[in-house]
Amino acid sequence: MAKKEYEEICSKIASISQFIRFVGIINTNGELLAYKRRPNLAALLDATATKNQFSHISIKTDMEAKFDKSLGEVEFVWEERKRVQTISFAINKNRVWVSIDKKVIRSEMLRIIDSCLPIVKSYS
Repeated sequence: MAKKEYEEICSKIASISQFIRFVGIINTNGELLAYKRRPNLAALLDATATKNQFSHISIKTDMEAKFDKSLGEVEFVWEERKRVQTISFAINKNRVWVSIDKKVIRSEMLRIIDSCLPIVKSYS
């Protein structure tokens, strides 16, 4: 997939909700292929922590794949943290990682997830 397509995915997902902070596509090596951040928003992670987070996502994705045959492929993962909520989706071997404002109500989170799934599936 070309960088332009990765950027297109990020833009489409970022436009789903005003509560989306960041959308990034991470490859199997933990490298950021494309991203979109909400304007005028300070990052929650510094450069080192960001690199570690993306490496963690890469390792976790590889580990999850080992269970695909018996459990089926992961469609999405939703995490609630103290300061932010995240969801991630697989596009082939890459991972789309989305961070969302913490105070978003669950129905908005579900709307965001339901809006992301067709986008992700169309590129898989």
